[in-house]
Order: sequence, then C-alpha cells, then structure tokens
Amino acid sequence: MARIEVLKTYKIYIGGAFPRTESGRYYPLKNKAGRLIANMCLSSRKDFRNAVVAARGAFVGWSSRAAFNRAQILYRIAEMLETRKAQFIEELMQQGSTAKVAESEVNLAADRLVYYAGWCDKYQALFGSINPVATSHFNFSVPEPTGVVSVLAAQDTSLISLVNAIAPVIAGGNTCVVLGSESKPLCAVTFAEVLNSSDVPGGVVNILTGKVSELHTHFANHMDVNATIYYGDDAAVIKTIQELATLNVKRVFIHNKSNGSASDAQSPYHILDTQEIKTTWHPIENIGTGGAKY
Repeated sequence: MARIEVLKTYKIYIGGAFPRTESGRYYPLKNKAGRLIANMCLSSRKDFRNAVVAARGAFVGWSSRAAFNRAQILYRIAEMLETRKAQFIEELMQQGSTAKVAESEVNLAADRLVYYAGWCDKYQALFGSINPVATSHFNFSVPEPTGVVSVLAAQDTSLISLVNAIAPVIAGGNTCVVLGSESKPLCAVTFAEVLNSSDVPGGVVNILTGKVSELHTHFANHMDVNATIYYGDDAAVIKTIQELATLNVKRVFIHNKSNGSASDAQSPYHILDTQEIKTTWHPIENIGTGGAKY
C-alpha cells in the first residue's frame, strides 16, 4: 500500500499563539501539479476580532519601547529568517517559484527587515520638526504610532509581500493584523513561527490566512482599527474599504501598483504612513537680559 503523507497543519497566529480558526473551516492548497500540499485555515470574522483584541492589548507595551529595542527585534527577525532559509525556499518552490527566484525572495525579505531595523531610531528625526511661531514658545512636531493597523497583503507573492506589509508598521511602534496571500499562504504561517522565536511580544503581529473576499469588509469596518492598508488592484475591494473606513475615520492606504521586489517598495515614508503627527507647545518665560526660563 502507498504511504499516506502526513502534511503539516498550518494554523493562524494570534496573540503569540497558534490556534486553529474558530470556525473549523479550511481550504486545500495544491501545487501546480495538482498535488495536495497543505490544509490552510479559512479565517473568520471572529478570528479577526480576536486578533484585533490581541493587537490592541500589545500596543501600549510595543509603542513605548525604546526605538533601538524595536530595531534589535527587527534585526533578530531577519536573523531567524536567515536560519530557516532552506525551509522558506522549499515552500516558495512548492508554490510555483524556481529555486533561483525563491532564494532571491528570501534574501530580499531578510535584507528588507534589516533596512527597517535601521530606520527605527531615525525616522522621528527625519519627519519631526521644530516649528517657527510668533509667540514665546517652542513648538515641536513629532510622529507617533497610530495604533492597530489591519493589512491585506499582496496576493501574488508569499514572503516578500508579507515582510513589506509588516516591517514598516511595527518599526513605527504600531501593532497589526495581517491577511496573507490566499493562493500562496505557506510562508505566512512559517514567518509567524519566525516571529514567535524572535523576541516579538505576543499580539504585536497577528497573521491570518483565508479569503480577501470574505475578510476585507471586517478589516475596514472594525471600530478598534486605526488604519487599513490594502495591497491590490481590485476596484470593488478598494471602493468598499474606503467607504467602510469612514465609520471611524480610519486612515486608508492603497498600494495597487506595488512591486514587492522593487527598490521603491522600501522607504521610510511607508513608516510615516501609519504615524500621527503630535505637536507640543512649550512656553518660554523671558527674564530681562539674563536669558530665557523654561
């Protein structure tokens, strides 16, 4: 008798744990030859809501960490991804990539994490300012994280699209809930395993698998989500996200022509997307010719 292969069970990642979807639903994932390679969780609205609760709970702790510490953790993610390079290459090849393209994608994903690690303690200096005012005040503007960000990652790649979606969001002190590629989801859950062993606090990054068509409305209309990012070009999805986001005036960012492997896919401005600008006025009391008292 032919042996029945024991396939890996790919779960979702919420709050630093790997639960199965609460609905019990799944979808079969096959390679180009039609061979079953995995059963993937088909995440539900309840899974998304649980992930938002986890992200909100992790936000205060993550956003208050020193910038250099967030940089250390992003660099650690890159280190751990590098140690599992062979596994990621194998999964990318199972999903249709050639060996050369797969290796290039894994290398780029690690390099991109290092890139954003380097920006963690620099973007505030770049985007902050001291503003001229006509009164006896200092006036400072500095970027601060917006909160919980929901992200619908690009569907055409498996790993680099996920890293592009996550790295700038968490580099800026936000927490996130991310939906991986429906047709190429293997690396999403394996990347969650990397996160889980990389000093990333539970709840900072939450990763779901499933269908954009089922979940995009929930990603856009949840009242405890502060921003939504969509990587894709489906006009109907874009319209729905933009309309539903008005319910709590959440910020929406659409990347409908994004090539995840292009050099312009990495930028400190992607960190700025999910930042709010806080302005502080500090009075100055003039004391004759003796200078200023603060």
